[in-house]
Amino acid sequence: MRTQHLAIRVGALALSGAALAVYGLSATPSSPLATTVPVRTASQETPITPLATISRSQVLANARTWHPHTAMLVPYSQARTHDGYRTDCSGYASMALELGRPGLNTVGLAGPSVSTRIAMSQLQPGDLVIDATGTADTRHVVIFEKWANTAHTSYWEYEQRGGYGTDYRTRDYGLSSGSQFHAYRPRKLV
Repeated sequence: MRTQHLAIRVGALALSGAALAVYGLSATPSSPLATTVPVRTASQETPITPLATISRSQVLANARTWHPHTAMLVPYSQARTHDGYRTDCSGYASMALELGRPGLNTVGLAGPSVSTRIAMSQLQPGDLVIDATGTADTRHVVIFEKWANTAHTSYWEYEQRGGYGTDYRTRDYGLSSGSQFHAYRPRKLV
């Protein structure tokens, strides 16, 4: 009987170690600044239920909680988290939209269960402008706030950008012919 209990415990321990390895984690503590977070892909995205909605004004209010363009901004990192969300551009957009932690990647945010592609001219507050092509180092997403001028040649946006962190500035991503950036409307926006 003792041997059977020991075998069960050893088996459970081996399974826990295997589960940790699948997610790139270890059983030994690491530096709190070196948090490893698995990046979700479109196939691993958190399902959005019809009742899981958020207002456009709440998305923008959430975006401001990371103190864009101030001394208290959240620094950019693809490996670290803030309040459970990755501190890269897609983790930031996921936080603003109140999607599951640690957040989707840009491909997941552009996925059909999360958002619908729209024309740039249809952008409204809380919509996303996404470049979902390339690698994790080249893809990007920003949160649209408003047009910067009546000609619609640039817009105000919130973003988490490499080498800086949380920012609020005018951009023209997606407005030029042949741009890899496209407008997306999150399905949960009301």
